[in-house]
Amino acid sequence: MVYEGKTFRGSASGEIVESSSTREELFPNDVVVKITHSGLCGTDLHYLNIDMVLGHEGSVGVVQEVGPSCKRLNAGDRVGWGYMHETCGLCRECQTDDEVFCQGKRCFGSANFDQGSLGELGVWKEDWLFKLPDALTSEQAAPLMCAGSTVFTPLIKYCKPTDRVGIVGIGGLGHHAIQFAAKMGCDVVVFSGTDSKREEALSLGANEFYATKGVDDLSQIGLPKPLNRLIITTAGMVDYDLYFEVLAPKATVIPLTVTDPKYTMGVPYVPFAWKGIEAVGTVLAGRVMHNDMLEFAARNKITPMIEKYPMTTEGIIEAIDRLYSGTRFNVPVGLQGLYDKYKDRDFVILGFPCNQFGGQEPKDDEAIGEFCSRNHGVTFPLMKKSDVNGDNTNEVFKWLKNEKAGLLGLSRIKVRI
Repeated sequence: MVYEGKTFRGSASGEIVESSSTREELFPNDVVVKITHSGLCGTDLHYLNIDMVLGHEGSVGVVQEVGPSCKRLNAGDRVGWGYMHETCGLCRECQTDDEVFCQGKRCFGSANFDQGSLGELGVWKEDWLFKLPDALTSEQAAPLMCAGSTVFTPLIKYCKPTDRVGIVGIGGLGHHAIQFAAKMGCDVVVFSGTDSKREEALSLGANEFYATKGVDDLSQIGLPKPLNRLIITTAGMVDYDLYFEVLAPKATVIPLTVTDPKYTMGVPYVPFAWKGIEAVGTVLAGRVMHNDMLEFAARNKITPMIEKYPMTTEGIIEAIDRLYSGTRFNVPVGLQGLYDKYKDRDFVILGFPCNQFGGQEPKDDEAIGEFCSRNHGVTFPLMKKSDVNGDNTNEVFKWLKNEKAGLLGLSRIKVRI
């Protein structure tokens, strides 16, 4: 029997291409899933220019058929899958409950290029599918499969109910982290650029909220007690000098931001050593942790904030555009100030979704491009200003110094002139 379904792929131009994926046979431990819901994660944007089926967050659907060796799932079960699809099962990490660090793991973007959550059908190994609790709707479960598991893992590993947990950012990761931390009994302290998200943060379970725009010294804004844990959930990197002032001795810093691989944290050395601060890396969630997350979310009524779009080419494009340039995004304060200062120079800055800004002031046009790339996890090519209309991206393309438009998917990046 042939298993075939519609899929939505990336392309070299960054456009969404409707296609189909086909499986000629079902292996003994395979499960056929009819996809009903998919989340859209910021990480998905990195793959728009690759010829692969898109989507990894909230891969949620209904089991249609199971292979003869499957023992746990049955037709009709609601299931989901995450960013990681398979590990070797033999290495030390796999055998000590650290399978997320398996060097042979198969993940979205590095394997199974003809399958993703943006499509009609998925065929996956039973061991890597998670049965959804009845208390979670499929649309609620979708964002939890990536964002939920990403924040749940460090909260379980490193946080106690008595901890004061600082959460920087209230985006896809941040608004999940606030809810999970609050339901775990932590004293949740939220930081965001402006006061616009104060009520939202408090309604999600935060006990305190602080706006950081224009603040040079967080120790002066009135925190009653220092933080035991600091979780970074922003799209861009933060100024660690700012936050180290409010960390307790032996506090833990947990960066979750996916950014430029060449970026270095640049933490302030003296307080890092003098206070005994720890910085820990964390990625994805193993299967036990993933199942625990779903059960915890269902039991404690963790509710992702969602917007719904049809799973069509047009719907996906609209959702991507929304993710790139939605109401939560505006020009980062630092970039706008950078432009104002250098407005007479012969360049244009492309604004990428980011709600934090940090770094040293650039000294020339070339340094400005490197500066933006380092701090925002994407290349910002310098472009000429002459006769460029900010609303016409095609015209802007003419002034690129090199051919990076396709690599960056610039048609969906806001142009600020």
